[in-house]
Amino acid sequence: MAKVLIIDDDKKHSELLQAYFKRFGIKLSCAFDAEQGFKKLSREEPDLLLLDVMLPGMDGFEICREVRKTNNIPIIMLTARGDIIDRVSGLELGADDYIGKPFEPRELVARVQATLRRAESTGATTGQLEFDGLIIDTETRTVRVEGEVVDLTSMEFELLYILAKRHGRKLSRDDILSELRGIDAAILTRSVDIMVSRLRQKIGDNQKPAKYIQTVWGRGYSFIGIPKSDV
Repeated sequence: MAKVLIIDDDKKHSELLQAYFKRFGIKLSCAFDAEQGFKKLSREEPDLLLLDVMLPGMDGFEICREVRKTNNIPIIMLTARGDIIDRVSGLELGADDYIGKPFEPRELVARVQATLRRAESTGATTGQLEFDGLIIDTETRTVRVEGEVVDLTSMEFELLYILAKRHGRKLSRDDILSELRGIDAAILTRSVDIMVSRLRQKIGDNQKPAKYIQTVWGRGYSFIGIPKSDV
């Protein structure tokens, strides 16, 4: 049974979701503030974190920032604020997805299930993709740059894999979003740029000229890493 932790100060709503999630084979644990949430995150080791933005004391953005320092658990932000900047901020901090309040419980379950599937598998292809200085292992879901393991979130790993397996092809932002989240997701196109920027920093590709991910102006991105066989 999948384990999910929600940090939300709305106790009644969280407890209703707890009962609803159980119908789909998901165990939902509830925390109502940051302190309680961090304790449960450490003790229970959930598979996914649902994080409300509007929390008393330490808000959801601050919690996300702290979690990302040591943990690559998938995170879905819950926000009652409709401002684009709030949604972008969560993605910039490393959240994998967001959903606006109020939401239908079934939609939230669908988002959780989709995010968990991405975290568990890269699809039918397994093995390694090897480029000059970069190894992507799709079985262990690890990435090495110049021999050093790079810590990526599940979303960042998927993004790198999507680009690398289509080496040399130009992918639009919509192409990337479609593979990352599916056709049912309402997501900002700009989020792709944010995720690419974070990924570049982590794999050391934020210098010019790029070694791995090239921006195709007016189009999207292309993976230009040199295959190991060509080195």
